[in-house]
Amino acid sequence: MANQNNRTFQLGNITLPNNVFYSPLAGCSDYPFRTMTAKYGPGLIYCEMVKMDALVRNDPSTYRILDYATSMHPIGAQLVGSKPQIAAQAARIIEDLGFDVIDFNCGCPVDKVTKDKSGSGMMRHPELIGEILSNMIAAVKIPVTVKVRAGWDENSINAHEITQIAEKAGASAIAIHGRTRKQAYKGPANWDYIKACVEAANTIKVIGNGDIFDAAAGERMIAHTGCDAILVSRGTMGQPWIAEDILRLREGLPPIKRGIEMRRQALLDHFLCTLSYENEKKTAIDMRRVGCWYIKKSTGTRTFRGIISKATNADDIRKLIEEFPIEENEGESEFSFEE
Repeated sequence: MANQNNRTFQLGNITLPNNVFYSPLAGCSDYPFRTMTAKYGPGLIYCEMVKMDALVRNDPSTYRILDYATSMHPIGAQLVGSKPQIAAQAARIIEDLGFDVIDFNCGCPVDKVTKDKSGSGMMRHPELIGEILSNMIAAVKIPVTVKVRAGWDENSINAHEITQIAEKAGASAIAIHGRTRKQAYKGPANWDYIKACVEAANTIKVIGNGDIFDAAAGERMIAHTGCDAILVSRGTMGQPWIAEDILRLREGLPPIKRGIEMRRQALLDHFLCTLSYENEKKTAIDMRRVGCWYIKKSTGTRTFRGIISKATNADDIRKLIEEFPIEENEGESEFSFEE
């Protein structure tokens, strides 16, 4: 278990500021999102996952997903795919782009990814995971990690086995999502699966993932599982500051009250980040997704979502964010989301 009194974290041959990491969320962890999250000091931020095949054929849209600013370091890229013959080439490209860490995705549950064994489809082929990791690790100097689920379903829990395979291959860390592929994002994450991987590991670092939506949950996961680091996923949506909250709690500092006006300002900042990176039309589309993240525990969220989904220009969106009447609501959110 990591020394929680020491904020730095050793991952392979690099030292990270702390052990609170932000997941690569498909459709979410874009450049504006990472601009927002970098302000709050996570130990590592990931870009959205990219396909190895698209990367090696120099697909321009894939390279744009990997855009980053110096302020986003330490930064990781996540590769997904099932072809060991291109794994080394893809890893070298990521290293040459200046990334600090490479992660191999063996956790994405969506059908369009798993149909060719990729993502959590790799959970059915543990030895192939080891082969791909070995090829990546031999090709680069930066740390290589892997993210998995507990198993394909509750009858094939094998994350502990893959932990040992990844360790043998030379991976610096393995992140365990405490749900199966069959669960997708439904039901609670079972942190006991993460604990089992900690017990199976000798030298490889184990990163816990699943159901970290506030600072207390992050510390509970470490206490329950003994994991070395935590990976926050949906808990970062509308809470770019969750790493700061976790680190303050760990140090015994009082929590920062994130009131509705602070959240409104954060949403405005996110909007302005998006507008500076995307054109107006794309910004309007993106804000339909992002718009409610910051005010999901507020009254009027559903109405706000309906209005922002129809907005087509930047002036209308800015006015809506600045002027829409929203109030604190500490009860259940009016609306929910899944990554």
